[in-house]
Amino acid sequence: MTQDVNARIDALVKGNDAVLFMKGSPLFPQCGFSSRAVAILDHLGATYESVDVLQDQEIRQGIKAYSDWPTIPQLYVKGEFVGGSDIMMEMYESGELAALFGGEQPAA
Repeated sequence: MTQDVNARIDALVKGNDAVLFMKGSPLFPQCGFSSRAVAILDHLGATYESVDVLQDQEIRQGIKAYSDWPTIPQLYVKGEFVGGSDIMMEMYESGELAALFGGEQPAA
């Protein structure tokens, strides 16, 4: 991974309270896992930035090395790697994800 890509990812992760690296956009997710991640965040009413890895091959490969996590989507909150959609779902169900965003778990 080039320093340039690492620096770009680092700036995105540290420059936003929450950022979701995903396939597609929140309005048009391009895979089921990205769609689930967006649905979880939207249900929480979370404010987040999204990065479409399909638009940038360097970031698509670089984010996997950056986090040492092999799959996309990847959620970062306050500069920390949270996980992919499965981890997000577990954290959502336990209330941990809502707490990360400083809110209460919404009623189902």
